Amino acid sequence: MPAELSHPDTADLELAAVMHALSDPIRLQLVACLAADEGENCGELSQHIELHKSTLSHHYRVLREAGITRTTVTGRTRVMRLRYADLQARFPGLLDVVFRALADIVEDDEKWTGSPEDRAKLLAALKRPVASH
Repeated sequence: MPAELSHPDTADLELAAVMHALSDPIRLQLVACLAADEGENCGELSQHIELHKSTLSHHYRVLREAGITRTTVTGRTRVMRLRYADLQARFPGLLDVVFRALADIVEDDEKWTGSPEDRAKLLAALKRPVASH
């Protein structure tokens, strides 16, 4: 049976912690990837991010402890999901704003380094209303 790590309850989510977690470019990149591939294996999620595993683990933990993601553990596999409903309930519209800003970054030719296919997939996910995720 899948196990879960500790996560804050929706009512306990704090705006300062969420904003801090979203203030890092790597964590924003992870959030964008999760928006495009809901329920992403942590190893697959970070395959295009060149950081040590311990550094990535730190970023995953910050996102989880802030309440942005939920991580389920099955054996040696960790699957991360964005907490769309919880964040929308606690901070209505926040993810919409974050996703619009991320879409602007992805659309910027000077900032985008990925493939055209990845760009199209990300933009489709980021421009979709949060309520439809």
